[in-house]
Amino acid sequence: MNVMTSPVVAPVLQNNGLRIALSDGESHYFNYHWLRDNCPSSFNSSTRERSFDIFHLETAPKAKTAEVTGDVLEITWEAEDHVTSFPLSWLEAYKIPRRRPDPADLSREAWYGDHYPDVPRFSQPELLGDPALRAKWIEAMLVEGFTIITDMPNSNEGLTETAEMIGQVRPTFFGDYFDVKTHINPTNTAYTASALELHTDTPAEEHAPGMQFLHCRANTVKGGYSLYADGVAVANDFRTRYPEGFKLLAETKVPFFCEHDTYDMRSRQTVIELDQYGDVSGLTISQHMLDISDLDQELLDSWYPAFCRFGKMLQEEKYMMTFLMKAGECMVFDNHRIVHGRAAYTAESGERYLRGCYTDRAEMRSTYRALVSEGRFK
Repeated sequence: MNVMTSPVVAPVLQNNGLRIALSDGESHYFNYHWLRDNCPSSFNSSTRERSFDIFHLETAPKAKTAEVTGDVLEITWEAEDHVTSFPLSWLEAYKIPRRRPDPADLSREAWYGDHYPDVPRFSQPELLGDPALRAKWIEAMLVEGFTIITDMPNSNEGLTETAEMIGQVRPTFFGDYFDVKTHINPTNTAYTASALELHTDTPAEEHAPGMQFLHCRANTVKGGYSLYADGVAVANDFRTRYPEGFKLLAETKVPFFCEHDTYDMRSRQTVIELDQYGDVSGLTISQHMLDISDLDQELLDSWYPAFCRFGKMLQEEKYMMTFLMKAGECMVFDNHRIVHGRAAYTAESGERYLRGCYTDRAEMRSTYRALVSEGRFK
């Protein structure tokens, strides 16, 4: 019995690229620069980087011949003694322009004030010894933005090794680490016993750190309940209630500052942050560090009411998660998504000591990809 097979259609060479029929039977165009730059031989398998330098070509790459042999496209180049071999299956992935699939691009799940019993919790010693569990921890932060680490060592080193499971400790103008306790001469409201409104940290930095770690070393004072809210949940509801106000807060950059004797940090940020899809990815907000606005005064006629409505929404009981931190716990949360604060406490009633640091969101996503996927070179 004779089996009919479709004849192989030869690639069509054009001035700047070629056309080739792929599995869908359609003719797809590929640019010569792109084909030459991404030749499999252009990459070093050890460094996982491109070793070919397209800048060194004397003339623009152009195919002399191109043919399909079996399931491979072979291109012989003009003005260069080089042959490129592409598996057709590899070209299939690039026949339609689209971003490379990203395992860290996960949908966010909004949460509300009753979320505390359901907060994902992970034991620090178990995380250190189990890469698969670390992947689940990071996944929880990508999806929910807030986790609690239990069984923390009562040491500075314990916080460092916890943060380094995600990435490198990211310094700010406060230093590599910060200690939240009552200071005699405080440089920040957090270093007093006063109430601290819901906020994101270091909004005055041009690129504020992404992930925050707050390790509770002691908490025996009267009061001082922790306050957390999911900025995604609030902003999504705000978008529905006040679409024009949402647009103002998502598009208008406003000034933030942080000033003391040895630093004068300034930035301009939108209060609501959107991702590549136009979805809410987080907030930048702090009443303490909002600078004196230099926006057009008539624009402020609309912006300030929207800002105040949003600030009041953040404090609604529906969104506010309230609990007492315990010694040996570490709150880990997305500083661009989760707003946090605390109730006032009586400094003389006991001891309250938190030690904190930051890492970057991008580095956390990088760690997650390395844990759950093989990449392109393994």
